[in-house]
Amino acid sequence: MIRRLVLAAVAVLGLQAAYADGPEGTPISELQEPGGKPVGNGGSGNDYAGLGERDGLAGAYDDPGRLTTLNSGGNLASVRIKDIAVLQEARDNQLVGYGLVIGLNGSGDSLRNSPFTEQSIRAMLENLGVASEDGRARVRNVAAVIVTANLPAFVQAGARIDVNVSSLGDASSLAGGTLVMTPLKAADGEIYAVAQGSMLVGGFNAQGAAESVTQGTPTAGRVPNGAIVEREVKARFVDENVLTLQLLNPDFSTAVRIADAINGYARQRFGKRVAGEQDSRAVIVRKPEGISTARFYAELENLLVKSDAPARVVVDERTGTIVIGNEVKVSRVAISHGTLTVRITEQPRVVQPEPFSRGQTAVEDFTVIEAERPGSKVGLLNGPDLQTLVAGLNRLGVKPDGIIAILQGIKSAGALQADLVVQ
Repeated sequence: MIRRLVLAAVAVLGLQAAYADGPEGTPISELQEPGGKPVGNGGSGNDYAGLGERDGLAGAYDDPGRLTTLNSGGNLASVRIKDIAVLQEARDNQLVGYGLVIGLNGSGDSLRNSPFTEQSIRAMLENLGVASEDGRARVRNVAAVIVTANLPAFVQAGARIDVNVSSLGDASSLAGGTLVMTPLKAADGEIYAVAQGSMLVGGFNAQGAAESVTQGTPTAGRVPNGAIVEREVKARFVDENVLTLQLLNPDFSTAVRIADAINGYARQRFGKRVAGEQDSRAVIVRKPEGISTARFYAELENLLVKSDAPARVVVDERTGTIVIGNEVKVSRVAISHGTLTVRITEQPRVVQPEPFSRGQTAVEDFTVIEAERPGSKVGLLNGPDLQTLVAGLNRLGVKPDGIIAILQGIKSAGALQADLVVQ
């Protein structure tokens, strides 16, 4: 009897199919859709399909053919996950406050044009126990400012952060000033930090009776480590079981590669898949048991993936800057580019009257207009890759502003196989 039971157990174990684990270690064969249909395709190599609705890990699978196609790009750069994605649970918070900068060398606000500065001075003196007179103040060494800062994630009370200070009134310079104690509030109206300290200004302003020189922006500066965190943002990162990775540059291919890289590592490290792409911007990762959230993400953020991005051309017409992505291609087009030069010359003539006549000498207007288009020629441009495209643009012999006009024309003609971004 015992021998028969042992043989039956061996037979059952031998016939059991080896299925992949789900996000929580559940065999795929035991998962069912709401209608009772088993999840997956019966062990055909894509047993993870259909888990998106159940666990929020849409698209987490291990299809070797699909992975080979996604990773076949030869021009893609291998980067770490931490360099192309950030944790949604590790976001910063913005802080803002209103304060005064004192100790300026006569470059502060004029109280006539900035009445709020005078009100702030009186309120500050009253809080310090100094009774202010009813007359108007005549100081020129005080400036009203707006103080901004970013409160990093997981920062604790007592930590110091940098603050940026910008003039609010008509002060000409904040150089040499000191920021007086300024509360910094978040969007919820609560005070999270207090800023105070000496200003660091990169620009300067020199002015005389007939001329002035300004370099940089003397009305804005910063106070390094000038704010002390008084209240921390409550975060339960240690208790998070599901992490959301947000891509800095949204792309479906990159999101899938991140999920595949995490799953490949998790299969060897934890014996199951833990990640799935949600869309072009987010990847959902479920933390396994037996490891802290911080240690788990520390193991994932250094994994290498191939980053991809859409083909894009960025031009800045103000500075003439042109940035062309590596995947930008141009269909074969003919281009004619030449600068139209119009020259207008005024040559007034003096007209004399006939001899012994009663006429008078007069000036007659005479204008000469010349129009020419030097260097105008038709050229062929065919850019199957970045090097050929740049060489073709250089052969045209045009300046950056002309190249910008050419790229806009190629885009309008439908021959530029990329997104053209004009700044």
